[in-house]
Amino acid sequence: MNRLRGRWLPLTVLIGAVAALIASVVWVAGSDFGRPGSRAMTGALSRDGPVRNLAEAEGAAGRFADRWDLHVGEVMQFSNGYYAELLDRGGKGATEVLIDPGSGTVHLEFGPAMMWNTSYGMMPARPQNDGAPVLGPDRAVRIADQWLREHRPGLHAAEPEAFPGYYTLHTLRDGHITGMLSVNSQTGAVWYHTWHGRFLQMREQPDKT
Repeated sequence: MNRLRGRWLPLTVLIGAVAALIASVVWVAGSDFGRPGSRAMTGALSRDGPVRNLAEAEGAAGRFADRWDLHVGEVMQFSNGYYAELLDRGGKGATEVLIDPGSGTVHLEFGPAMMWNTSYGMMPARPQNDGAPVLGPDRAVRIADQWLREHRPGLHAAEPEAFPGYYTLHTLRDGHITGMLSVNSQTGAVWYHTWHGRFLQMREQPDKT
């Protein structure tokens, strides 16, 4: 019996660690997180081989985006891999993806893109407001700055990028990008992007200012 318990202990510890991680990265200003959606991209992968620079990351993300008639906006490189935002035909934020540098695998970003996106994630828009934001961009910045003061002193939030159901904002230290966080546009919940690692460089959409 003791031997059996010993085999299950690592799994129990792992499950507990995952639960603790989720609890630690989500700060909630409300309690409604929605329901599973019908246009979810979750589970959709694209593997193109090793990705060595921003241009190759953009190409991999672009081939992934083509499936949903989207195109690539901002592309960023972090120590743990690449990030790209996907935009719709009108240039509005649709969702966010991660690109693995070793395999070229492209998939939905963890956290908000999966759980909060009301068009391409697992959480559909509610009929009463069709996913329209309750919180405007200025409020999102204030919420983000409050969270950063409490949890990441010395950082502040840049301008928000709107996605269906949430905003994503760069975090800055002395005017330099350090990472990212997202604010739910319905509830004001904050989700800090702990998975990126150290920011290295970025390439913005050509027509961005």
